[in-house]
Amino acid sequence: MSTPPITGEHGFLLLHGWQNRRPAAHWQSWLADRLTARGHAVTHPQLPEPDDPDLDTWLGELRTHLTASRPRTVVCHSLACLLWLHAAARGLVPAPVDRVLLVAPPSGSVLKGYAEVAAFAPPPVTPAHLAAAATYTRLVAADNDPYCPDGAAAVYAEPLGLPVDVLPGEAHLDLDAGYGSWPSLLDWCLDPSNSTPVTPR
Repeated sequence: MSTPPITGEHGFLLLHGWQNRRPAAHWQSWLADRLTARGHAVTHPQLPEPDDPDLDTWLGELRTHLTASRPRTVVCHSLACLLWLHAAARGLVPAPVDRVLLVAPPSGSVLKGYAEVAAFAPPPVTPAHLAAAATYTRLVAADNDPYCPDGAAAVYAEPLGLPVDVLPGEAHLDLDAGYGSWPSLLDWCLDPSNSTPVTPR
């Protein structure tokens, strides 16, 4: 790592996806434990009704956590990526954060196939919306994610002008894909320059 890692207390907000109840083996729980052990303030909330989420309720929860914990880095997985895009598009982020990492966002075509999450389909969001919500936004996704068959790089990174790490053959970057520990993601979180690439587990 070319720059010194983040030291002292740095606020992190980790947001989960659909049907997720924050299992201890999931990489977000692993990441929360390791960031906390390094002295950082980590919020990893259980969002309401994860099997049948309500977009407006989740947006309210997001705003509450952004206001209460004032995180500097937000890490979203799966459906939470779309939650962030909706918040940014609606101007609901109360103050811009330093960094956002969007991990494995599902596509609108997939979300619209499930009544429980159809409302989370991508909003008309622009690079300006994202810039108003965060100083820096990055995307990490696999090239064979079944929840984003057209590829997150093409669906999200290219139109929104986002830097992206494409991980070959790593599916949805979840427990089923073997994502418990994820050292390179921890390295990225601790790198204030944002230059550390996120690589497979």
